[in-house]
Amino acid sequence: MLQPLLILYTSVLLAFGSCSPKQAPATQPEVQQQPQTAPAKPQAAVLKTGAEQLERYLPLLKNKRVGLVVNQTSVVGKSHLVDTLVSHGVKVVTIFAPEHGFRGEADAGAYVKDAKDIKTGLPIISLYGKNKKPSAAQVKDIDVLLFDIQDVGTRFYTYISTMHYVMEAAAENNKAVLILDRPNPNGHYVDGPVLEPEHKSFVGMHPIPIVHGLTVGELAQMINGEKWLEGQRQANITVIPVVGYTHATAYTLPVKPSPNLPNAQAIALYPSLCFFEGTNVSVGRGTEMPFQVIGSPYYKNKSFSFTPESMPGAAEPPYKNQVCYGLDLTQPSDAQPFTLTYLLDFYKNSTDQAKFFNTFFEKLAGTTALRQQIIAGKTEAEIRASWEPALAVYKKLRKQYLLYPDVN
Repeated sequence: MLQPLLILYTSVLLAFGSCSPKQAPATQPEVQQQPQTAPAKPQAAVLKTGAEQLERYLPLLKNKRVGLVVNQTSVVGKSHLVDTLVSHGVKVVTIFAPEHGFRGEADAGAYVKDAKDIKTGLPIISLYGKNKKPSAAQVKDIDVLLFDIQDVGTRFYTYISTMHYVMEAAAENNKAVLILDRPNPNGHYVDGPVLEPEHKSFVGMHPIPIVHGLTVGELAQMINGEKWLEGQRQANITVIPVVGYTHATAYTLPVKPSPNLPNAQAIALYPSLCFFEGTNVSVGRGTEMPFQVIGSPYYKNKSFSFTPESMPGAAEPPYKNQVCYGLDLTQPSDAQPFTLTYLLDFYKNSTDQAKFFNTFFEKLAGTTALRQQIIAGKTEAEIRASWEPALAVYKKLRKQYLLYPDVN
């Protein structure tokens, strides 16, 4: 049995994507005043992720057969966690890979195949596609499932859905889960509509807002404590917290978490721009500025344009080789907290509103109301007001599961 540093038992939880810009950038829509959120403070002088604290978790893996749920972000300094653990004599038996694969090179939504790690010879089992949850056979010879993946703090980023299924498999098969926590680059605020149960999917599994304000370790505690796993089971989890982190700590990711989130600008804009994946608007996949430019052939203002092309991480981007008109959001001042400004502007200025939304939109929004509100011409303030009751409940719930000092 894994001896945890921070473990949640049932008994204690019952209370609980190349482009060349043409001409000058378009004048951007005026951004409405957002709710007050505390700005992130300078990064702590000493910050150690869970993975960097070998002295705290290597003893927990001694004489254990370990399954690793990892990708390209799972690093200890300049070494991949897999190589680090193997060099310390840990018996790693299987690697489980999330969306984008073990090395993080697959397109969003692309089928990820099972494979073998060339360096270590370890088998790699995909947890994306038909096999999203480790099967009983796949965990049979494992004692501990170790999760170490960098998240970006949004409900529709699927790494947290993978974590959910890993916890579920562990609970069903009496396996321990070790979570090596990492900072949340969008962890300094909470915003957006809370997911409604009828819109549950792999891009939204939990009744949490779009910007949830939790690290993966904190969210794991919430999943466990609220009994959101199948059959209301609870997993035997241990979280190795980040040292020197608070929810006000600014954190720049050392490794891009997926092919189309290449930098801090894209990560900051992601909560606001991912909605466009449910519309006929490109978020810049197939350019050098994914999630930093947005546009479509149907946007009325033609002063800024880009042309998506096939490239690694975006083999078949929307509007491939077609000119898209829209906005350049590459300036630091554009990296504001979550806003509906861009979504409302593009709908209003679309020459083909009837085809603006697609069936994926509700899954991303987590609610039927948002599409209806936009079509009805509601303002951002009016739409935000409709979120408040559920957000207030969530914020109160969130405080029960925090591992780090909060700013909200």
